[in-house]
Amino acid sequence: MSYGHLLGLANASEPLTIADARDIHPCSMGQASGCATAGDPLPRFVPSMQASHAKGGVAARSRPVGRGVALAAKRNRESGRRNCHASSMPDTTCHMSVSLDGFVAGPDQSREDPLGKRGRELHAWHLGDERANDADATAAGWLMRPRGAYVMGRNMFGPIRGEWDEDWRGWWGPEPPYHAPVFVLTHHAHEPIEMEGGTAFYFVTDGFDAAYAQARETAGEGGVDIAGGASTVRQALVAGVVDELTLDVAPVLLGSGERIFDGVESFGLEPVEVLHSPLATHIRYRRAG
Repeated sequence: MSYGHLLGLANASEPLTIADARDIHPCSMGQASGCATAGDPLPRFVPSMQASHAKGGVAARSRPVGRGVALAAKRNRESGRRNCHASSMPDTTCHMSVSLDGFVAGPDQSREDPLGKRGRELHAWHLGDERANDADATAAGWLMRPRGAYVMGRNMFGPIRGEWDEDWRGWWGPEPPYHAPVFVLTHHAHEPIEMEGGTAFYFVTDGFDAAYAQARETAGEGGVDIAGGASTVRQALVAGVVDELTLDVAPVLLGSGERIFDGVESFGLEPVEVLHSPLATHIRYRRAG
């Protein structure tokens, strides 16, 4: 399912709401179980967008963060909206949380367990764990950067397989966190779905290249993000279109599940920044040369 990873955020002392999720960008692996409206507590998972942003320096001081991660991400997002055209941005980004053994989701994904068994463990760095620190807050800021368009797989959009036999409108409630066009890969045609807040889902049956071309044309200077899931990210890497890839490597071994590098024979990216906390090592890669 999508490795656009993301799950929702939860604060140990105060539940986050859908409005909070928009600000923290439910993280890179996509899928949340159930939908909610603004002001309601988040469901167990809220899928995330995946975007990255260059931010300098490794934080030397560690401090607990939970809701603080959300607030930092919100500030970064507001700043990004003001400056996204004034600063240098890679054309195409991708941001994923991954286990040490290379899985972005656990086995047995379902509507009730969209990240698979133990998949949520990959996202502790932004889910309110008291060990999270400034490095995690910075990585949440990378994840939050708004983009001009997104590409995602059908598994990230929802749990329905085969023909569209129900009125599914995504995991994110009436106002998804993307606020931009989202091009969904599928083998089954579907009319576009317009949501609140500027998000519109367009369903592309001609494959990854066609979806990516439409996203590029639509995004303009805003850039494209490959939101997930695993299959869509693999296709983007094989096609060589990813200019910046951020991996949040969690100290977790899943043993099985969904990988993003199977079948990817060359990488072509080099590390440009590394941050870490007890919960994840955040590595930003950019296209070499």
